[in-house]
Amino acid sequence: METLTPVTQKFKIIDGNFTAQEAQDLINALLNEKINFHKLQRLAACEGDLCADTRFPDGRIQELEAEKQDARAFINLKESTQKRFRINGTIELELIED
Repeated sequence: METLTPVTQKFKIIDGNFTAQEAQDLINALLNEKINFHKLQRLAACEGDLCADTRFPDGRIQELEAEKQDARAFINLKESTQKRFRINGTIELELIED
């Protein structure tokens, strides 16, 4: 009997209510980690090849920096009301067979 391997897996990494500062800290930490990942990819591509194509990591870094600004603006807009923020963060991992 053949055992089927699941092709997707979900990980719930954030699930809760947070103050404005906590929400800002969590979002910044996650986005900064992803930005650093792309910076390392860019650095690795450029090692030994200063003309390496870094358009993808460069673009993603810009997108993620913009996301940080958008999140900050949203939280700051709502922060004056002293409300809490709900964050649901799920990562879906999918097996891709070539």
